[in-house]
Amino acid sequence: MDKKIGKFFDSVGSLFTGADVIPWCDSDIVAACEREVADAEKGSSDKLKSESIMRLSWALVHSKRPEDVQRGIAMLEVSLAGSNTPLQERERVYLLAVGYFRNAEYSRSRQIVERCLEIAPDWKQALTLKKAIEDKITKDGVIGIGIAATAVGLVAGGIAAAFSARKK
Repeated sequence: MDKKIGKFFDSVGSLFTGADVIPWCDSDIVAACEREVADAEKGSSDKLKSESIMRLSWALVHSKRPEDVQRGIAMLEVSLAGSNTPLQERERVYLLAVGYFRNAEYSRSRQIVERCLEIAPDWKQALTLKKAIEDKITKDGVIGIGIAATAVGLVAGGIAAAFSARKK
């Protein structure tokens, strides 16, 4: 019973803290990945270029800066056409879902993570992201309901006050 109560309080706590399990990336890592891509462009093999671009895409969609996330999404959308293997496609689709998640475009992120799970149904990272998306959608719904209930309460209170003042 204590475990159930603890789990309940943990879930309520995470609802209000907005914590998620997707890692963040700082600007130093993004800058290092950008330098790596620039170096790879100077005559490296196509495989090395592709790997460095994937690392940069990863860093961008995990960045705390919205403009980095947007850049990562754009890079991934362009690179999806060049996916040679199911593994490459899975990775790119997953990172694209992370990017949309970071942009708070939860419904789009959920659509994309579902596509990822079609490729690899038991992939833990994608399943974890899907749960994080669903938690955010639920949290936003609860907050929306709370705001709507508050607005209705304020309107009802205003009407009651008007009727009360009118009777005097």
